[in-house]
Amino acid sequence: MSSSVQLFQDQRYHELKGQCLQQGRLFEDPEFPALDESLYYDSAAKGKVEWKRPKDLCEDPHLLVDGMSSHDFHQGKLGNCWFVAACSCLALRKSLWQQVIPDYNEQEWDPKTPRKYAGIFRFRFWRFGEWTEVVVDDLLPTENGELIYCRSNVRNEFWSALLEKAYAKLAGSYQALDGGCAAEALVDFTGAVAESINLEEGKYGEVISEQMKLFEDLMKVHKRGGFISCSISESPGRPSEAETEMGLIVGHAYSVTAIRKLRLGESLMFSFKAEKLFMIRLRNPWGKKEWHGAWSDGSEEWKKVSNSERKNLGLTVENDGEFWMTFEDWCKNFTDVDICRTVNTSCFSLHKTWEKEMMYGAWAKHPEPLLNRSGGCFDNRGTFLQNPQYLFDVKKAQDKVLVSLQQEDRRKYKKEGKGDNITIGFEILKVEDNRRYRLHKLTVQERVATSPYSNTRSVFLRRTLQQGRYILVPTTYIPGVPTKFILRLYTDVPSKLRELKADRPKITCWSLLCGYPRRVTQIKVHSAEGLQKQDRSGGADPYVLIKCENQSRRSLVQHNTTSPIFNTQVIFYRKDIDSPVTIQVWNSNLLSDQFLGQAVLAACPGAPREQQRLQLRGRGGGAAAEVPGHISVTVLCSDDLAEL
Repeated sequence: MSSSVQLFQDQRYHELKGQCLQQGRLFEDPEFPALDESLYYDSAAKGKVEWKRPKDLCEDPHLLVDGMSSHDFHQGKLGNCWFVAACSCLALRKSLWQQVIPDYNEQEWDPKTPRKYAGIFRFRFWRFGEWTEVVVDDLLPTENGELIYCRSNVRNEFWSALLEKAYAKLAGSYQALDGGCAAEALVDFTGAVAESINLEEGKYGEVISEQMKLFEDLMKVHKRGGFISCSISESPGRPSEAETEMGLIVGHAYSVTAIRKLRLGESLMFSFKAEKLFMIRLRNPWGKKEWHGAWSDGSEEWKKVSNSERKNLGLTVENDGEFWMTFEDWCKNFTDVDICRTVNTSCFSLHKTWEKEMMYGAWAKHPEPLLNRSGGCFDNRGTFLQNPQYLFDVKKAQDKVLVSLQQEDRRKYKKEGKGDNITIGFEILKVEDNRRYRLHKLTVQERVATSPYSNTRSVFLRRTLQQGRYILVPTTYIPGVPTKFILRLYTDVPSKLRELKADRPKITCWSLLCGYPRRVTQIKVHSAEGLQKQDRSGGADPYVLIKCENQSRRSLVQHNTTSPIFNTQVIFYRKDIDSPVTIQVWNSNLLSDQFLGQAVLAACPGAPREQQRLQLRGRGGGAAAEVPGHISVTVLCSDDLAEL
């Protein structure tokens, strides 16, 4: 975790605690007072609530009793099962919950020295790219002497109630936590990367090959310290809070507490008619209401497995509300999965590590098209490129890329009626290898990836990209919706992610002396065919070299072919518009590369804009002798430097 921690509302825990101890009083938080305004943003929701301190609720209060367990708490009255499911996941990883509850031993009640207790606690959340410390007092909302929201199974344990209070403070009120997504809370607890999967749309319950891919992926996520929760979405025939025939609750977030691939011994293979079992263990945040299907408590499947075999296989159930299912049943009975990946960026790890880049940005409206940064999704062709644009490079022949786009948390705006997430997503475009300025028109560029568009707080995409230069365009679904975002990009080797801000080359003193570009030219070399054979097997190892004034760009070598596919894009800002563009084809050799032919283009605005098939010629001007082979190119020119 970064050593830099932001202080929420500039409250300093040690200073405030010191003042309270000096004055012999318990802390009362002026920023989140024990009043209805901290409970509700909607005045119609008010009820009779008494705020009490833990010492008024039990004799021997503690922050933690016998450590932390994923079974420590129940949901209470608030519709925040998603938050409770996230807490269940967090409790499984001591290294992570110790980040959220810093110096937990120092914060603990000490019955031997009660005078050291000041009724103040602190928690840390990863908020919008930074760890943020939130201070709260220990006044908790109760009815009839009972906590009304998140509470522990153990009457004198209070970490979950106090953590919930700190989270509610960040959101503006307890009511603002009503309804949400477990992945959001897990990102706030860990700084992980969130991904949501719709099991119905992906047909994971039907297509076994996809099911197995997902199982292996989730098992890897779980082993590497990630988190998984799942739920059943409501629908016309499936209202929220309803219980399905199989005992599952619609609209509830269940946390995944174990995933196992089990090789069965001979006796069990005979019983289950299978060599392997693919199993998943879940927990209901209510701590009750369990699955009634195969492998549920008291089912036929358990009767076939002895206690010792259960232990050997790791098929144990530790508490009420926890149950096992086969992975196939899980895919068929749940509709939505939230995955939080803790992406490894450590240099000292045995597992795969990633290079991370993070950028802060915003969608902002402006009437001037070149200054507008809120153009909407790709469907809005006229304004799509009026969004923030981020350039990055893939340096390897191919590289797996992880992208996370996260909008700011909007719960704090619920009081103003603007608390709903905005639908967001992003596009990845393969662009010219030497592009340095904003893209203004889609011409020769390739649209290589589109994220899901979702009104969740973050969207995630994994893709394998070929070597080259790319522009990532984060967007809101509809144009003109202003909000902030953070963009995180993970690659195997550094990608040099940076925002493109300039529309054209800058006018400098140097450009006044040496000349400023007068024309922009885009070239895409698609392919070549019929090239001269260069080796005994009848092939060649060709590449193209594109020259313009004193600039040149070279494509990758295509091996053992006389009909290569290049798909190489370049862009030139030209000062001397009378100087032609030359596209040369070369054969790559160990000692000395061999010239195979070239095409010389005037590249002016009046030239054809459609794809052309050009005869290769020898060195010299347009009258040079023809040589074997043709190249297919697209050339676009404009004297408006901000057109392409």
